[in-house]
Amino acid sequence: MHLVPTERAHRKAIDEHTVCLAIEGIGEPDQLPDWADRFALLGEPHRLAVLLAVHRAGPIAVTDLATATGIADTAVSQILRLLRAGGTVTGAKDGRIVRYELKDAQLAAILDQIRPASDGAHHELHGSAI
Repeated sequence: MHLVPTERAHRKAIDEHTVCLAIEGIGEPDQLPDWADRFALLGEPHRLAVLLAVHRAGPIAVTDLATATGIADTAVSQILRLLRAGGTVTGAKDGRIVRYELKDAQLAAILDQIRPASDGAHHELHGSAI
């Protein structure tokens, strides 16, 4: 059990190889709070909707995000303020408009795994064929 820290070396293991694989899978324990924070962002439906919209369509303005997500402009602004404070998104001025885009490449990779329904119902409902 070459990866087990010395303070846990006295514990018994059923399969030492599996224990080492599990420790490798966890990675650096000091990085876990950062990952937990990232996943917490995904745990609220409105934040997730804003993140997905910014990721797939950014740079995008608050008003356009509100229209796309069905969330009030003020709520979108609050969500973006939280995401900017955490370094997840960034905003760039375009005249009087601020356009937001995803800054966190690791979160982008996670968001890439979330795929919208592919049954075409959304596009048929709105009369578009994207």
